[in-house]
Amino acid sequence: MDKAAKYKGYIKKILRDYAPYQQKHDEFETQIIMDDESGHYYLMRIGWAGYRRIHACLIHIDLKGEKIWIQRDGTEYGVATELMDLGVPKEDIVLAFHAPYKRPFTGFATA
Repeated sequence: MDKAAKYKGYIKKILRDYAPYQQKHDEFETQIIMDDESGHYYLMRIGWAGYRRIHACLIHIDLKGEKIWIQRDGTEYGVATELMDLGVPKEDIVLAFHAPYKRPFTGFATA
């Protein structure tokens, strides 16, 4: 199995693992959105809190080539940590939610 295919599997596992924890309120729907062709993966929360509309992205990950770009991480443990626990090296993870000038100081890939 090539690296990109393996990483797609890891990303999908993480999204599926976090989805049940987001089902705390009946007013919210949790959606996992996976676009293998474009390499975009999301965990969304959609619904209503009283009169307030909820449309929130909890996790957004892009797969660009053989690098995993974490665009949004709304978890406590951390998607990067989850990926490393699965065997993904830091050099293949980009913390894209940090500005490009800050990325060299994160210990992860810069791009």
